Amino acid sequence: MAEPTHQDTLRELRTDSGVLRYHEAGDGPPLLLLHGSGPGVTGWRNYHGNLAAFARRFRCLVLELPGFGVSDPTDDHPLVAAPKAVRRFLDGLGLDGVDVIGNSMGGIVAANLAIRDSGMFRRIVTIGGLGTNIVSPAPGEGVNLLAEFADEPTRERLVRWLHSMVYDRALVTEEMIEERWSHATEPRTLETTRRMYGRAAMTAATAAAAASDRPPYWALLHKITAPTLVTWGRDDRVSPVDMALLPMRTIPNAEVHIFPKCGHWVMVEQKAAWESAVLTFLTRPD
Repeated sequence: MAEPTHQDTLRELRTDSGVLRYHEAGDGPPLLLLHGSGPGVTGWRNYHGNLAAFARRFRCLVLELPGFGVSDPTDDHPLVAAPKAVRRFLDGLGLDGVDVIGNSMGGIVAANLAIRDSGMFRRIVTIGGLGTNIVSPAPGEGVNLLAEFADEPTRERLVRWLHSMVYDRALVTEEMIEERWSHATEPRTLETTRRMYGRAAMTAATAAAAASDRPPYWALLHKITAPTLVTWGRDDRVSPVDMALLPMRTIPNAEVHIFPKCGHWVMVEQKAAWESAVLTFLTRPD
């Protein structure tokens, strides 16, 4: 099919907590796609290159999570706002038991929802980010570069962070840099980045987690009952590949596919191989 365009696929859903914007393409069973975090991120930028492949088999729904400059803003922390937005979105469209793909933060959001509600998703695909560091230092190199940008946003720091996201730096074009820079430095979007990745915010989050009696989400991954495909770039410098060991061992119906010569953006850098693996998983008979 022809490549879906931004304007032709853009939709709005009005909810009691503001407008959720999303992109829709294709027909068939619903497939929810949740984007990651970072400067200038949007669902469209994460997944537009994959829509043509998935829209042949699925009704693709790329949700723009609140706090990232596309859907209406929120006062909640983005990680608090995201699962609420997913529930409002699926309820608003009258959907349940959907397939979901989550990139990095999007995968964590999907996992948290699946832990609480085993019927929300039929099958789950994650792209990096899920779990916790086992042998690699935390935070990873890419997260430290992201923190540097959040505290003092410059174009040079944005470029260094973008380079940490990929194995092949040629993927980071001048067009991508300018597009990301313009969006990332918009005041409300920059504030979201600082709330998530500023040094002060990360230090506070670490202290709060240490003082809490609640287990971290990754300690509850055994509660996910849906078949789950964990995908990862072998050369991920943001969330190192050893993080995949935990979901691989604790999610009962998990399988793992690791892609060589690939960083954090698996769906971009290993596009054809990743689409093939994901489509095979999602269309496999129950």
